[in-house]
Amino acid sequence: MNRLRQHIEEITTINDEEFESIKTFFTHKNVRKNQFLLHEGDDVQFEFLVLEGIYKVFYLDENGKEHIVQFAKKNWWMTDYSGFFKQKKSTMFVECLSDGEVLCLTLEGREKLAAEFHTMEHFFRVKLTNGYVALQDRIRLLLSSTPQQRYEEFSKLYPDLMLQIPKKYIAEYLGVSRETLSRLYSNTK
Repeated sequence: MNRLRQHIEEITTINDEEFESIKTFFTHKNVRKNQFLLHEGDDVQFEFLVLEGIYKVFYLDENGKEHIVQFAKKNWWMTDYSGFFKQKKSTMFVECLSDGEVLCLTLEGREKLAAEFHTMEHFFRVKLTNGYVALQDRIRLLLSSTPQQRYEEFSKLYPDLMLQIPKKYIAEYLGVSRETLSRLYSNTK
């Protein structure tokens, strides 16, 4: 739980008494490689804070093709946000790509934290804003840049993920074939 406190205090300060109460809203879960935290059609019960491991959030189209919406690593939050906030069935999958750990937070818990602690309301607002900005940047890149530009931007933003995630998943995330990704990789050497 100390990692949770450090994560919160990157944005806002909390005292010991506040943290003792805040941490009761979270549950810890160990996750194995290839384990799913969420399947399409599940009730979306939790938002997950990554403590350890690498995860992918994706959906399958009508032809069964996988589309990766997000990767998540240490200190990133993830879930099917449409299902989570609207309390609908999931349209996404969340899969662990390496052994890991997450903290789980329910929507009810999130709402209570925000109502009871102004600092947590501020924390969640900053996190949500940062996520929204990142999503807009990703959409802009997908709509108006070349595969080379998308590859270079991903490499620049996430050099650690380039080393930790199988190339086939990076290709899916960038919207290119595995062969195209190999060419892009060789062009940058």
